[in-house]
Amino acid sequence: MLDQVIDARQAALSPGFEVRRILPYRLRRMLGPFIFMDHAGPVSSVPEKLSELDVLPHPHIGLSTVSYLFGGQVTHRDSLGVEQIIRPGEVNWMTAGSGIAHSERFEDPAALAGGALEMIQTWVALPEKDEESAPAFSNYQPHELPIFTDAGVWMRLIAGDAFGLRNEVKTHSPLFYLHVILQPGARFGLPRGYPERGAYVAKGLVEVNGRMYGPGQLLVFTPGLDPVLVAREASTLMLLGGEPLGERYIWWNFVSSRKDRIEQAKADWQAGRILLPPTDNAEFVPLPQDKTRPAGTGSPPPQALS
Repeated sequence: MLDQVIDARQAALSPGFEVRRILPYRLRRMLGPFIFMDHAGPVSSVPEKLSELDVLPHPHIGLSTVSYLFGGQVTHRDSLGVEQIIRPGEVNWMTAGSGIAHSERFEDPAALAGGALEMIQTWVALPEKDEESAPAFSNYQPHELPIFTDAGVWMRLIAGDAFGLRNEVKTHSPLFYLHVILQPGARFGLPRGYPERGAYVAKGLVEVNGRMYGPGQLLVFTPGLDPVLVAREASTLMLLGGEPLGERYIWWNFVSSRKDRIEQAKADWQAGRILLPPTDNAEFVPLPQDKTRPAGTGSPPPQALS
């Protein structure tokens, strides 16, 4: 029924900002096309300098970043000149393709009050034919993301195709991504038709096949089976998965099907060939020193939220 249970690990993105990192994991690099997943917040302690939470301009290649908030707000700026505040229930979908840089700033103290800031960040690897596509950015509003409700169940389709729901979020390969809220006692399954499927427990407690799973755990399910998740208390889940894309290499914020492309991205960032956001170019994250193994081993770990 369960292939694997992945426990989130703590990771620091900036001096004042820690997250729970779910993917990549040493025994599970990807889930469908999803190659990265962070759960940030709720932020209970706001630093004296709000800027300590900021994620400075940094680069990406070969992936799409997906930002989804439970609470608070974040300002996105990128090298395309886009400036977009994302709020709960919206989706920021940025396709890096051949190369893009962006920042994420926390500029409204009111949006952090009372532990309000909480978000999920994922990266979706691109098919080989799209890895060098032109960078692009889209923000999708809540009314563009269909919602389904039933007894004890609330569900929003963030992207892809699931349970007969679809939306206009542009994806590059077959996948599903859902925000699900279950009331105590509610029962819920997973979308069919995908070879790789998982459920991340953001809040609450769920039972699967007689065992309990809680916050910070990603449940990866055996292909071909139809598990039932039972909420033992009010629970928030993120369901995700899809068609696998094949081997991908990941180093820092770069993803590619080719090791040599990772090396090129390193050189491009150092040489300034990946442009900074025009309205946020006074500082940036330098390329980490590679003290370990060749590109593709996952070291150093990804730093950026998205």
